[in-house]
Amino acid sequence: MAPHALAEDAPHTVAGVEVEGHLTPEPVSPKFTTDLIDTPRSVTVIPQVVIEQTAATSLQDILRTSPGITFGAGEGGQPLADRPFIRGQASGNSVFVDGIRDSGGQVRDIFNLEQVEVIKGPDSAYNGRGSGGGSINLTSKQPKLVEATSASLRVGTDSYLRGAVDANYVLGDTSAVRLNLMGAQGDVPKRDAVDFDTWGAAVAAALGLGTDSRMTLSYYHLTRNDMPDYGVPLSRKLPGVTPTETGVLDVPRDAFYGLTARDYQETTADIATLTGEHDINQAMTFRGVFRYAKTVNDYVVTNPGDGGNAQFVNGEWWMKRGLKSRWNPATTVAAVADIYGRFTTGAIEHSYDVGLELSREKNENASYTVTTIAGSPCPTGFTGAGTGDCTLVYAPNPSDLWEGTIVKGPVSSNVSKTAGIYVFDTLSFGERWMLNLGLRHDQYSVTGRSVTTTAITSSEGDWSFTNYQAGLVYKPTANGSIYISYGTASTPPTISGGDQNSAPALGSGNLGNDVLDPEETKSAEIGVKWAFFGERLTTSAAIFQVTRENAQIQIESGVYAQAGETEVRGLELAVTGQVTPAWSVFGGYTYMDSELVKGAYNNVNVGDPLANTPEHSFSLFSTYAVTEAISLGGGAYYVSDSFGGNQGGAGGGANGVYAPEYWRFDAFASYQINPRLNLQLNVQNVTDEDYIARTNGVHHADYGPARQALLTLNAKF
Repeated sequence: MAPHALAEDAPHTVAGVEVEGHLTPEPVSPKFTTDLIDTPRSVTVIPQVVIEQTAATSLQDILRTSPGITFGAGEGGQPLADRPFIRGQASGNSVFVDGIRDSGGQVRDIFNLEQVEVIKGPDSAYNGRGSGGGSINLTSKQPKLVEATSASLRVGTDSYLRGAVDANYVLGDTSAVRLNLMGAQGDVPKRDAVDFDTWGAAVAAALGLGTDSRMTLSYYHLTRNDMPDYGVPLSRKLPGVTPTETGVLDVPRDAFYGLTARDYQETTADIATLTGEHDINQAMTFRGVFRYAKTVNDYVVTNPGDGGNAQFVNGEWWMKRGLKSRWNPATTVAAVADIYGRFTTGAIEHSYDVGLELSREKNENASYTVTTIAGSPCPTGFTGAGTGDCTLVYAPNPSDLWEGTIVKGPVSSNVSKTAGIYVFDTLSFGERWMLNLGLRHDQYSVTGRSVTTTAITSSEGDWSFTNYQAGLVYKPTANGSIYISYGTASTPPTISGGDQNSAPALGSGNLGNDVLDPEETKSAEIGVKWAFFGERLTTSAAIFQVTRENAQIQIESGVYAQAGETEVRGLELAVTGQVTPAWSVFGGYTYMDSELVKGAYNNVNVGDPLANTPEHSFSLFSTYAVTEAISLGGGAYYVSDSFGGNQGGAGGGANGVYAPEYWRFDAFASYQINPRLNLQLNVQNVTDEDYIARTNGVHHADYGPARQALLTLNAKF
């Protein structure tokens, strides 16, 4: 399918919300050389209608609807930013916008998204270096040859207010401009001191729509200001306090340990993209994309579990607040070129894509020196406290006094360069058999410059790796497929450490200063996909095994080798579309049996499940049109116990920490006032479930949001 095809489809209405394109949408990248139902791997496309009906505003909100994806908590070297985990692997460096890597640390908004595409399993054949768990592509809204303007105003509990405008203007027979604007503010439910305000703008102008030559120039900006939230401490970080089974300190959901007078998080993103396409002939189309992007993630945040031991003084438990900070600009310049199309050789039909990717990413990092001049005093008898910044363990006060200075420290940086070539081909042997092949070779290098107050050191590394995928598809009917596939991924050491794109990781122990080899991930998958009810409803089922090898570990005292290994085996079920014209469903179930197969010398965690990899996860969002005007529905989400780190894990080692299982339920209702006005009510976490959304297993745990009601007025002009 050509990438511009969806934009030319006629609009239709589903459960009170107008959407464009198919009920079961397709990925827009030319790398997908056949329809999704015939693609031999697990790929989830979250359409705009689900984004709108769930009242999602962030990447975390929308990915909740896709089981098997969790989010990690920021800590230590990890930035406060979106940190998705897919099939047991951290995938923060595998987020893409319109097919180009978006590596800067940030908290993303979805106001300009048409859909979200999730590839599960090793996918370096598609995207080059990656974590091995999969990748996420955010597809932006594009101009089209249809006059359409819509606006929404949303108000809610917890001081919530959000407004958005989506306007598409036809300028001529083949040109159009699309403008999206958004502004929002609010508090996090039951985290009273945690608030945010954000605004964004996106404009895209297109020429040649509907012709053989098309060009689109777009610009995206987002500014976000947050009171950052590092959740609540772990009891194991505060020796002496009462331990808990989960390892999370037993405090109420509204316990906030930060300082509103000091803490902040400011993030900005600016992305400019030029895309051109030309249909050379019926068998060949050229597509070129050039991107310049810059993001800045800037914060000072209280880490409640990193301030030292708690102390019992004057009949109460006291603690010193820990501190994390970061100034992290990331700049990307990338160019991608594809030639794709269809042709026939004898009895074999080919649907192909051949491409080249060149990119340069510069990532800068600095910490702040935060000096307290006046702070919340520590009680007499509290030792090792330094200057102020103390609070009660079980009754923290975010309004404590703080005065001081925040001075940015030395700036370290790294520059990574990628040159990748790839080829994909789907070979069709008649109506029953298809062979899907993909191959990619990458040259990847990083030059790092680490700066401290006393020294400047440089390091560099370069890697060459080739990855592939192969899948055989059998089609018993036109609306179904059975497949078996195998794929690989390579993870250079620069993206397996703390940051989304950190400085080169050199060896240790007897590895000396050797540059480590990439970790290797392999995946085998067997599945079936089937469409029902005139292809309104698509279902899929797959079993998979993902093995990650070549991680550096200590194999015996003083001896190191790249011999670490993890394994994830699982089952995934998915459903999307319309059961009837009135009844829509979207969701699925994922089972993952994960294990640390080989770990460090005398590692008590060998055999334990992996961090952020729950055994069971389930999600289902469904709506039903009761009448032509009224639609009702909601979402049900379940996540089983999820361990925050290989710190004892399920084996119950001394440092075992986990987020307990939970159910969360959301409610949805919409009323079509007239053809132009629609009123939508969402109640998130209807039962006000008190749950831990994630924990890193080392420092802190994050509560999920409490109940919140949102009322949205949608208008079309």
